[in-house]
Amino acid sequence: MMPLTLATEGEEQIIRRIGGTTEVKRHLENLGFVAGGSVIVVARVNENLIVNVKEARVALDQKLAQKIMV
Repeated sequence: MMPLTLATEGEEQIIRRIGGTTEVKRHLENLGFVAGGSVIVVARVNENLIVNVKEARVALDQKLAQKIMV
């Protein structure tokens, strides 16, 4: 298991766990990040990630991306 920030671009990853406070977990779940779901890192912009999750593109800063374990 590793944080999403270490995932290879273009490779589908399965979300294993979401960390952080209850508020952070709820926010990520509302964006479509749930355990068992898939995510693909599309691009890296500086230290931020652009990902595909549930057929939507989402930009995440590094702090949030580190809370998503794949």
